[in-house]
Formats: sequence, C-alpha cells, structure tokens
Amino acid sequence: MKKGHIEAAWKGSAQCERCGIRDLVLFADLTKADFNLIHLPIDEIEFEPGTALHSAGDKAAAVYTLRSGLVKLVQYLPDGSQRIVRLLRRGDIFGLEATVGQPYEHSAIVLQRALVCRIPTQVIERLSCETPRLHSQLMRRWHAALKQADDWLTELSTGKAPQRLARFLLQTMEPDGTAVLFTREDLGATLGITTEHASRTVGEFKRSGAIIEIAPKRFRCDREKLSCIAAADC
Repeated sequence: MKKGHIEAAWKGSAQCERCGIRDLVLFADLTKADFNLIHLPIDEIEFEPGTALHSAGDKAAAVYTLRSGLVKLVQYLPDGSQRIVRLLRRGDIFGLEATVGQPYEHSAIVLQRALVCRIPTQVIERLSCETPRLHSQLMRRWHAALKQADDWLTELSTGKAPQRLARFLLQTMEPDGTAVLFTREDLGATLGITTEHASRTVGEFKRSGAIIEIAPKRFRCDREKLSCIAAADC
C-alpha cells in the first residue's frame, strides 16, 4: 500500500474501549475517564503482506499494536543482507522508541495480512502524564519486548540448524498445534542460516514427520518430536 493510500485510510476508526484484544494491549488498564483524555485519532487499518509500516531510522511518530496477522522486525546489515530480529503476533506492541523520542531501530514489514492500530505519540504522552496506569503498562511492555528479544537471540541464534528451526516452531506454534513457515529467505534471515540450509532443514522435518503441510506454508507440528530435536536428544 502506498504512503498516500495509508494516510487516506487512517481515519481514527479504532474503538479502543470495545477492542477484542484490549486485555493484551497497551490500553488494558485504562478506564472510560482515561479514554476521554484522548483527542487525537487512534488509527486502525489493514495492511497487505510486504507493506513497510516503518523503516529503521525513520522519525518515530507513533506506537503500533498488532491486532491480527504477522509482522517482522528487520535489521539490515552493511553487506545488504537482513536479519529478522523479532516476529510480532496478535497483541504485540512495537515502535516503543517513539515514547522516548528516538527513531525507529528496525524496519517493520508485514508478513501476513495485518490489522494494526497506530497510536500517535501525543496520545501516549498525554495519557502517561494523566494516568499512572499507562506508564506502568509502558514499563511492562518494554520489559516484555526486551525479554522476547533476549529469548529470540538465545533460542534462534545458537545450536545447529535443526535445533534452531525446532525452537522457532515451538515458539510460534498456535494453540491448535499448527505453525506458519514463510519464505526460505525470511526463514534463513530469522535463524541466521543460508536460504539453502533453511530449505534442506525444512525438507528433513517433513520427511521425519516432525511437521506435516496442511495448507500452503502452514504445517501441523509434532510437539514431542520438535521438543526432542530442540534439546538435541534426537
């Protein structure tokens, strides 16, 4: 979606008080009186795969909540390659750099069609001053983001490729036991391996029955087998 179309679509349509995932997001602790302090629109819009919500180095003007879909945070390396430093899913918040006046550290790019709420920094600043509850939520979100980044680095950047892939699947598996594997390029950038190595490893998992493809890019996972591989016990 082009920038002009994005700006035209942001109409302040979000209904925060009736949000279906409000218990997961930044405004979980806010009351009706708190919402009365909001005078700028909080925009809600759906983005197609491949859309860049923001780029590394951009001036940070908003914080984002992901209501549905999948978004990757990307760091581009000096040689032109990329590393996916985190995957964002339903309920995740990103762009928190905006709350401390810093530019965005990573590029946020949609992997699966995403419904996003865009919260202007002025809204965050006012609510932080007027209601301590939001400040507490911000601190919890910072801590959760740091922990997720640490876990990502530990789990997906150490060990052999099968261990990394198994840990990735265990981390991203849905409650119904399925997980999505996107392109081999993105998978390689996530696990820190070559695209060819990523493709071979996925093939090995298919042959062993650790994953079974049930739809394009969606797999049913054998949790027991994946846990065994992740722990290097298989």
